[in-house]
Amino acid sequence: MDNEKENLYNAGENLNIERRVKINQMQRNVRRSQMGLKRLRAVLRFLLVCLLIFAAYKVYKLPQWYLNKNIFSSASNNTLKIIGNNITPTYRIISVLRQYPVPQRPIYLFDTTKIEKEIEKLPPIKKVYIKRLWFPARLVIIIVERRPILSISPAPDVAPIAFFAEGGKLIGRDYLPLKNVDKTILVLTYGTKGDDYRNWDEVKIKKIETIVHAMEQFSGQPVEYIDMRNPKDIYIKIPEVNIRLGELNYMALSRIRNITAILPKIKTLEKKIKYIDLRWEDTQYIKLEDETK
Repeated sequence: MDNEKENLYNAGENLNIERRVKINQMQRNVRRSQMGLKRLRAVLRFLLVCLLIFAAYKVYKLPQWYLNKNIFSSASNNTLKIIGNNITPTYRIISVLRQYPVPQRPIYLFDTTKIEKEIEKLPPIKKVYIKRLWFPARLVIIIVERRPILSISPAPDVAPIAFFAEGGKLIGRDYLPLKNVDKTILVLTYGTKGDDYRNWDEVKIKKIETIVHAMEQFSGQPVEYIDMRNPKDIYIKIPEVNIRLGELNYMALSRIRNITAILPKIKTLEKKIKYIDLRWEDTQYIKLEDETK
């Protein structure tokens, strides 16, 4: 009896040992499989990283990222566009661009700050913005120009020789004639004898502009020109008549207001009018052609 029990016990032990061996074997197989998967994933990750690096390198080397080597030769190509330059000739902007070599790096690494500052040195230009467009690489140069205010001429029938833009900036004949801009105020002056227009500042420009706008407001007519060839005896020409304003002093605006009352009177006159005299605050009169001075 005891032998049977012992045999049964030994048989159970052997069965447990075999079961544990199988379990250990299965666990080793699972661990072996997991390690294999880890190695496979590591290899795949490495290959994927290499593939991404290779793809990034190929994309980086694509020619569409680089500006055309002839981009600064003219504005007639598809990779350079200049807009907003109504006063500044395109060739002057191109001449500035030609001072800089075309970058041999992708456009997103191209710093345009120096070029913008250099173009802004052209007299009519107020601000420059350069947009970098990708794929294909190209540039759009946006020009913001100063607003022209006064045109300078020695006589009504002579083309302007210079003009003043906002900020009191005097710009020479290199940028004339003005095209595609609002009408400027024509100022007649010789630029000599104590009132050289080349010495005018922004305050003087604004004063002239204010006087002209006031005359247009109170007369209801556009000013054709303001004659400052004699700075102590200024004339303002409107279509209907010539107006003698005198000096451009602090009372000039007050004297201009009197034109509202005197303009209707000239319609009743049959004689040719030489000018309306507004040199005095309290006395205004109509000067006829046949009257002595």
